[in-house]
Amino acid sequence: MCRLYGFRSTVPRKVECELIQAQNALIRQSRRDERGEANADGWGLATYRNGEPEVVRQASPAYEDEQFRWQAARIHCTTVLAHVRHATVGEPRIENTHPFRYGRWLLAHNGHLAAFEALRPRLLEHMSATHRAAIEGTTDSEHVFHFLLSLHERDPDRPLAEVMQAGLRQIMAWSEEADPTAEVALNLLWTNGADLLASRLNRTLWYVQRDRVHPCDVDGALHVEDDPGDDYRAVVIASERITRNEDWVEVPEGTILHVDADVRLHRCRL
Repeated sequence: MCRLYGFRSTVPRKVECELIQAQNALIRQSRRDERGEANADGWGLATYRNGEPEVVRQASPAYEDEQFRWQAARIHCTTVLAHVRHATVGEPRIENTHPFRYGRWLLAHNGHLAAFEALRPRLLEHMSATHRAAIEGTTDSEHVFHFLLSLHERDPDRPLAEVMQAGLRQIMAWSEEADPTAEVALNLLWTNGADLLASRLNRTLWYVQRDRVHPCDVDGALHVEDDPGDDYRAVVIASERITRNEDWVEVPEGTILHVDADVRLHRCRL
């Protein structure tokens, strides 16, 4: 059912250890996650340069793709989204591979909408024409992405956590109406490069906060150009605990996390 990784920090940092080398790095989860399942139907890495996203996606297993390792080793920035896919809705193709991009926005998803065929017309109906036309693939995830962006664009001053809350509540209501037994699993990472939002709904999700540069578990390096000392803050959000020597916190079911532009963490109920 996919695995997610999101990172925000106050200064640029390398994340190769967490993606490649740590005890439970994302590449290991692509081969075998905590459930014993593979997430081998594609991978994506997204960063920001000068405020614009740079996204690399492949519809191949991360653990077999040297490009994943090469791209992960190059990352040195303040915002990262990464995803390894276990396909449920939508075939393993590039256009169905996460993260999805629209302008400066990115979204990655773990989970599925079991009643998606019934929900798809409702989602499309409540999108702007621009966002309907922007959908390239066949996943429930990409439809949710453009639905959320349509909500945001109708009321751009509304706090993003409220937009996510309203959007996910509406999807849950539509699903209940279509089929009360259908699972709604919406673990999302949604970012514009400055704000990073996450939701937990029927899949595992963890986070760790750092108030100092965390040495790499493998080589002990700090992976920043200069030690920022007391000015450093970072938040990592992931489907599974990646490191073993940090105090990861399980996100409560039905919770939205918001890492703001100052890398301060806020929580609200879904």
